Amino acid sequence: MTSSRPRFLPLAAAAVSVVLWASAFVAIRSAGTAYSPGPLALGRLLAGSLALGCVLLLRREGLPPRAAWPGIAVSGLLWFGVYMVVLNWGEQEVDAGTAAMIVNVGPVLVALLGARVLGEALPPRLLAGMAVSFAGAVAVGASLSSADGEGRTSVLGVLLCLLAAAGYAAGVVGQKPALAHASALQVTAFGCLAGTVLCLPFAGQLAHEAARAPLAATLTMVYLGVFPTALAFTTWAYALARTTAGRMGATTYAVPALVVLMSWLFLGELPGLPTLAGGALCLAGVAVSRSRPPVRSGAGSADAVSGRPPAKRGS
Repeated sequence: MTSSRPRFLPLAAAAVSVVLWASAFVAIRSAGTAYSPGPLALGRLLAGSLALGCVLLLRREGLPPRAAWPGIAVSGLLWFGVYMVVLNWGEQEVDAGTAAMIVNVGPVLVALLGARVLGEALPPRLLAGMAVSFAGAVAVGASLSSADGEGRTSVLGVLLCLLAAAGYAAGVVGQKPALAHASALQVTAFGCLAGTVLCLPFAGQLAHEAARAPLAATLTMVYLGVFPTALAFTTWAYALARTTAGRMGATTYAVPALVVLMSWLFLGELPGLPTLAGGALCLAGVAVSRSRPPVRSGAGSADAVSGRPPAKRGS
């Protein structure tokens, strides 16, 4: 019972992040009708920083160690800052489902950067799962783009979402070393603060738009800060500290399928059969990447969470 708990908690934390990040694509699309990309990112980060700061004070966690700051700065500037602004802009050009599919080239970049920068392994099952999920993401993106037909606008949206994916991937890989020196809460809180500082030039525009925005749009922006940012980024960091960046990145391939469903329920963006098929492929790829090889008689298997072989049994 006790040995299964550490394995379960990171998976549960990753699941929380995936569901909340899926909701973020829909919320961004909704709040984007009242807020432009930069102010929406700043408002979200301000709400997230406030929530995380309160938790830091309650838990009495101080500043992260000096060794953690480079990774915090990279993740804060590229993931919390650049990623959020560019994604907000991209979702003004394409629908939430399309954005989620395109951004999900990010896990491929995470795995490749993790192997290059962090020296992480690329197990065959992870590569196979990524290939299946990437095929699903391409299928959904192709089906939605072919139905869109907006030409240049769609191309701009695709390019913006690809840039967001690059920022996300670099942020994840940068964050991983910081988690060896600081807690998940510290890394998330100060990364969020770094992103907030980067977006401060949008403060005047945020004040102007907030004065005219509907209450529902402002509450959606606050929701983005408290849940998909403060909570989801913390649970992500907790799980990332206990597994590889490549394996964690692969779990986010479940996001597009959830976004398609949420977009249909809350935005009325009804997906077609090719889109649904692509979403099913995304989920199948996650299942493959998270699966464990069969245990052969007399031999152990790699731990599902840490990726380390189990200790040898005593004779």
